[in-house]
Parts: sequence; C-alpha cells; structure tokens
Amino acid sequence: MEKTQPTRKRTSTRRSTAEGTSSGQTPTKRATTKRASSRQTAAEQAAGADATGQVAPAQAEERPNAATDLAESARLLVVRPEEEPWTPEELAEVYHELADDVSRLKAELHSATDELADLLRDSGDGAGDDQADAGSKTFEREHEMSLANNTREMLEQTERAVARIRNGTYGVCEGCANPIGKARLLAFPRATLCVSCKQKEERR
Repeated sequence: MEKTQPTRKRTSTRRSTAEGTSSGQTPTKRATTKRASSRQTAAEQAAGADATGQVAPAQAEERPNAATDLAESARLLVVRPEEEPWTPEELAEVYHELADDVSRLKAELHSATDELADLLRDSGDGAGDDQADAGSKTFEREHEMSLANNTREMLEQTERAVARIRNGTYGVCEGCANPIGKARLLAFPRATLCVSCKQKEERR
C-alpha cells in the first residue's frame, strides 16, 4: 500500500514554526510583543504624544480677566495730581467693604419687603379700626416703604461701585470725567461725582 503524502497545511505549519524558531521568537512571544507595543502606543496617545512620539506641551491655563484683578485695577485707577496712586491693599479694603455692604443691604431689603407685605395685608383687615388706628397703620406703611426705597437705592449705588472697580472706571467723575479724588472715595466709597460736580448737583 502506498503512503499518502502529508498535506500542505502541515508543511506550512512546520515551516512557520521553523521560521519562528530560527528568528529566536516563538509565535507566543511574537503575539505578546505585539500586544505590548499596542499598549505602549495607547499610553503615548493618552499622554498627548504627537506623531513624532514627543509629548505635546500642556496648554497654558487661561489667565483671569485683568479687570477683576484688584492689583491691576489699582494700577489703572486715576487720582488727583496731589494724591498718591492707589495701592492694591487700599483698593482691596474698599472693595471688600462694598461687597460686605451688598450682602447686608440685600438682607435688609428682603426684611423690609416682608414687613411691608405684612402691613399691606393687615390694612385690608382693618375695616373696624378707628381713625387713630388707621392713621397709625398708614404711617407705618409709609415708613416701611421709605426704608425699603432708601435701602434699594443704596444697594444699587453699592453694586454700581463694585462694578466700576471691576471694569477699571472707579474714581472717574461721571459729571466731568476728572478724578473724583482718592481721599473722597476712601471716605465715601459709593461716590460717583467729584466735590465740584456734587456741589453743582445740590444747588439745582
């Protein structure tokens, strides 16, 4: 009986095995090397490596807006010729004082609004009140309304001053565009007019 020839598939397998052995790497070793290379490439990509294999530099963090930086704002503020320039510490003290006033005035306005709402609600239930009680309630309502309006106006002025510090226009007179004066602002941080323009306004 004749012997059958071995199939080409087995010959191909032996050749592949022999080639792998002669190169010093078994098929298992080559597969392991390929997986390691794939992992290294993925790690490089995750680290931001570019096509040349060098890691791209990290993007610089965005700098905050200079208008909100008190040190930069202090440098930009105008003063009268006889005055020293603003220091960051001086401006920071004024800024924090105004910011605290904003919080306080908001709380006061909220309380005054609630009190006024209670008075208005009670006024509808006073059909049987005598003339003295009705007059007393009317006075209380007008008093609370006046307090609320004054608090609201002061809050608006304070928030405006804070905004002017942030955008670098703090200390400029809104009447004549001349410096208000550092001394005046330290005494009245909400001031928007210089002394001359304020006097003209009061004479009207």
